[in-house]
Amino acid sequence: MTFFRPLFVATRLWFTLIVLVFMFIAAYALPVLFPLVRIAFAVFVILIGLDAWLLFRKQARNGVFARREVPDRLSNGDENPITIYLENQYAFRTDVEVIDEIPFQFQRRDVLFKARLNPRETRAIRYELRPTRRGEYSFGAVNVFVLSPLGLLKRRFQFEQGKMVAVYPSYLQMRQYELLAATNRLNEVGVKRIRRLGHSMEFEQVRPYATGDDVRTINWKATSRRSDAQGTSLMINAYQDERSQPVYCLIDKGRVMQSPFDGLTLLDYAINASLVLSNIALLKQDRAGILTFSNQVGQLLTADRRTGHMLRILELLYRQKTQFLETDYESLYTNVRTHIRQRSLLLLFTNFETMNALHRQLPYLRRLAKDHLLLVIFFENTELRSLLDQPATDTEQIYVKTIGEKFAFEKKQIVKELAQYGIQTILTAPQNLTANTVNKYLELKARGMI
Repeated sequence: MTFFRPLFVATRLWFTLIVLVFMFIAAYALPVLFPLVRIAFAVFVILIGLDAWLLFRKQARNGVFARREVPDRLSNGDENPITIYLENQYAFRTDVEVIDEIPFQFQRRDVLFKARLNPRETRAIRYELRPTRRGEYSFGAVNVFVLSPLGLLKRRFQFEQGKMVAVYPSYLQMRQYELLAATNRLNEVGVKRIRRLGHSMEFEQVRPYATGDDVRTINWKATSRRSDAQGTSLMINAYQDERSQPVYCLIDKGRVMQSPFDGLTLLDYAINASLVLSNIALLKQDRAGILTFSNQVGQLLTADRRTGHMLRILELLYRQKTQFLETDYESLYTNVRTHIRQRSLLLLFTNFETMNALHRQLPYLRRLAKDHLLLVIFFENTELRSLLDQPATDTEQIYVKTIGEKFAFEKKQIVKELAQYGIQTILTAPQNLTANTVNKYLELKARGMI
């Protein structure tokens, strides 16, 4: 439904009124100007009436039409396209201003667009919104201000297009990785080509030898049975990756995951990466599961790869809420031991800033690594890195850089400490989390460790 307020005064009208006021004042000093001022005022009134008639006449009741097109759900941390369609149903060319009432979570007051529309012309205005929190976002009305032909008046059309939209974990990123994986182009987003070390023990078929195949897989018996007029055709045993391996993303929702980077918390980066990794695992015929924890274990989605399982993962990650309390690793270990009986790949998304923080949780990590293949993923301090890259110019900056170097060194020590106990690690910047996690998963799979 369309609503409008009858009259808005345009800038040109204010300018004309100011000129008329000065003319009246001047006429008191020069009475000979009064007839001219009266004529100017009469013409002004006639022009306003004509402008108002063109803008508000009955035939122009629906002079402009606008419609907002927004996806049913938005992708967290990504640029989501929004489109506003405009149609000028007036018989004259007009200038319009469009103000879109976007959700308050974006904290933006600059969503204003200007356009000039010819009679019966249709135009699309496109812009993008980047949400940084999961949850429900409410869009308001689309306001269109139409300038009259003479530019003296404005008419507002308001199109009530209120809509509630859910912001989900980064499904746009998930689709991008899925498409690139299907076309073997994952290297475009930083995923390396992993050289396979040996092969798994899961036999697939016997097929003709092709350039680049491992000569160690030649099947001499099959080769001897197959020959042609030109000689012997080599046959090889083809193997495939072992399938149906359980892959769990363990997501820490505690205090250490509250730190922000580029508008998103580390927790949201972990959730987005878990969504992508779970989808890649399913494409590789593995089983994907999710476990969230903080001061107590939250939700557990058992590893599976049945139809609709990806949707269940998406819904579970969307509903995650936390108060960022202190993490209880003992509770995590107890629940993993109770509910995850089969040896699995555990990708633990967490953060350690100091060696002391690691040593408090190390006993539980070692117990997890005893029963499963544990991969600990934690984050570089990017602000600290930018500080260290700047040259020091005085004593205070030298002191600050020295302290910064100490914290950066501790991060590297954490990696070495975990490696001593056979625990795989990823130390990454938040923006590289997804690519580095997928890289490590594919590497572990190529090495036959899962």
